[in-house]
Amino acid sequence: MKRATFHEDAYAEVVEAASYYKGRTPGLGQMFLLNVEDAPGQIRSNPEGFKLVGTEVRRKLLRHFPHSLMYAIEPDRLRVVAVAHQRRRPGYWLHRLS
Repeated sequence: MKRATFHEDAYAEVVEAASYYKGRTPGLGQMFLLNVEDAPGQIRSNPEGFKLVGTEVRRKLLRHFPHSLMYAIEPDRLRVVAVAHQRRRPGYWLHRLS
């Protein structure tokens, strides 16, 4: 089973979004974090089962939140390059692929 790694900027996006949701409604930030934590397991069960975006990145939508995990399948891991809001700055994370 491949391990999942998060690009440092993707990790920062998780922290920022969780903080935002925490300030909106009690428990919402924790719910967001749980969704993010569950996503790699769902991806591992069928890595190629999520929508291909471009040539090497796939998108896993998070439940209940307008965010997606953008990930690349590599020989030894699943590399999460962004935890992107679905309605903001499309493609801003592309430079993280190199």
